[in-house]
Amino acid sequence: MSHTPHELADDFPESAERLRALNASSAHFAKLCDDCHEVNRQVHRMETSAEPAGEAVEAVMRRKRMMLKDEICAGLKAASSETEPAHGKSDD
Repeated sequence: MSHTPHELADDFPESAERLRALNASSAHFAKLCDDCHEVNRQVHRMETSAEPAGEAVEAVMRRKRMMLKDEICAGLKAASSETEPAHGKSDD
Protein backbone atom coordinates (compact mmCIF):
# COMPACT_ATOMS: atom_id res chain seq x y z
CA MET A 1 0.00 0.00 0.00
CA SER A 2 1.31 3.39 -0.95
CA HIS A 3 1.29 6.11 1.66
CA THR A 4 1.37 8.84 -0.95
CA PRO A 5 -1.77 10.97 -0.93
CA HIS A 6 -3.35 10.96 -4.37
CA GLU A 7 -4.91 14.15 -5.60
CA LEU A 8 -7.98 14.00 -7.80
CA ALA A 9 -5.94 15.11 -10.81
CA ASP A 10 -3.74 12.03 -10.20
CA ASP A 11 -6.78 9.76 -9.99
CA PHE A 12 -8.44 11.25 -13.09
CA PRO A 13 -5.51 12.47 -15.23
CA GLU A 14 -7.53 12.40 -18.46
CA SER A 15 -10.13 14.67 -16.81
CA ALA A 16 -7.88 17.22 -15.10
CA GLU A 17 -9.21 20.13 -17.16
CA ARG A 18 -12.81 19.02 -16.67
CA LEU A 19 -12.17 18.76 -12.90
CA ARG A 20 -11.02 22.39 -12.84
CA ALA A 21 -13.97 23.55 -14.94
CA LEU A 22 -16.56 21.72 -12.83
CA ASN A 23 -14.95 22.97 -9.63
CA ALA A 24 -15.36 26.52 -10.91
CA SER A 25 -18.88 26.13 -12.26
CA SER A 26 -20.63 23.81 -9.80
CA ALA A 27 -20.82 24.46 -6.07
CA HIS A 28 -22.00 20.86 -5.51
CA PHE A 29 -19.07 19.42 -7.46
CA ALA A 30 -16.61 21.73 -5.68
CA LYS A 31 -17.99 20.54 -2.32
CA LEU A 32 -17.54 16.90 -3.36
CA CYS A 33 -13.93 17.62 -4.33
CA ASP A 34 -13.24 19.51 -1.11
CA ASP A 35 -14.76 16.69 0.96
CA CYS A 36 -12.76 14.09 -0.95
CA HIS A 37 -9.55 16.09 -0.49
CA GLU A 38 -10.13 16.34 3.27
CA VAL A 39 -11.01 12.64 3.68
CA ASN A 40 -7.99 11.71 1.56
CA ARG A 41 -5.72 13.78 3.83
CA GLN A 42 -7.24 12.15 6.93
CA VAL A 43 -6.64 8.67 5.49
CA HIS A 44 -3.07 9.62 4.61
CA ARG A 45 -2.43 10.86 8.17
CA MET A 46 -3.85 7.60 9.57
CA GLU A 47 -1.78 5.45 7.21
CA THR A 48 1.44 7.25 8.12
CA SER A 49 0.62 7.17 11.86
CA ALA A 50 0.73 10.95 12.02
CA GLU A 51 -2.80 10.67 13.35
CA PRO A 52 -3.21 7.04 14.47
CA ALA A 53 -6.65 5.46 14.32
CA GLY A 54 -8.06 1.99 14.64
CA GLU A 55 -8.45 -0.30 11.65
CA ALA A 56 -12.23 0.09 11.71
CA VAL A 57 -11.97 3.89 11.52
CA GLU A 58 -9.49 3.66 8.65
CA ALA A 59 -11.78 1.27 6.81
CA VAL A 60 -14.76 3.62 7.22
CA MET A 61 -12.72 6.56 5.96
CA ARG A 62 -11.43 4.60 2.96
CA ARG A 63 -15.00 3.64 2.06
CA LYS A 64 -16.08 7.26 2.41
CA ARG A 65 -13.22 8.34 0.12
CA MET A 66 -14.20 5.67 -2.42
CA MET A 67 -17.84 6.80 -2.39
CA LEU A 68 -16.82 10.43 -2.90
CA LYS A 69 -14.52 9.47 -5.79
CA ASP A 70 -17.32 7.39 -7.33
CA GLU A 71 -19.63 10.41 -7.18
CA ILE A 72 -16.93 12.65 -8.64
CA CYS A 73 -16.34 10.12 -11.42
CA ALA A 74 -20.07 10.07 -12.19
CA GLY A 75 -20.07 13.89 -12.34
CA LEU A 76 -17.11 13.86 -14.72
CA LYS A 77 -18.81 11.29 -16.95
CA ALA A 78 -22.04 13.27 -16.99
CA ALA A 79 -20.18 16.47 -17.89
CA SER A 80 -18.28 14.60 -20.58
CA SER A 81 -21.46 13.26 -22.18
CA GLU A 82 -22.96 16.77 -22.16
CA THR A 83 -20.01 18.24 -24.05
CA GLU A 84 -19.32 15.45 -26.53
CA PRO A 85 -21.11 15.54 -29.88
CA ALA A 86 -23.68 12.84 -30.49
CA HIS A 87 -22.27 9.95 -32.50
CA GLY A 88 -24.12 8.44 -35.41
CA LYS A 89 -26.15 11.52 -36.20
CA SER A 90 -25.75 13.26 -39.49
CA ASP A 91 -26.99 16.58 -40.76
CA ASP A 92 -27.10 15.29 -44.36
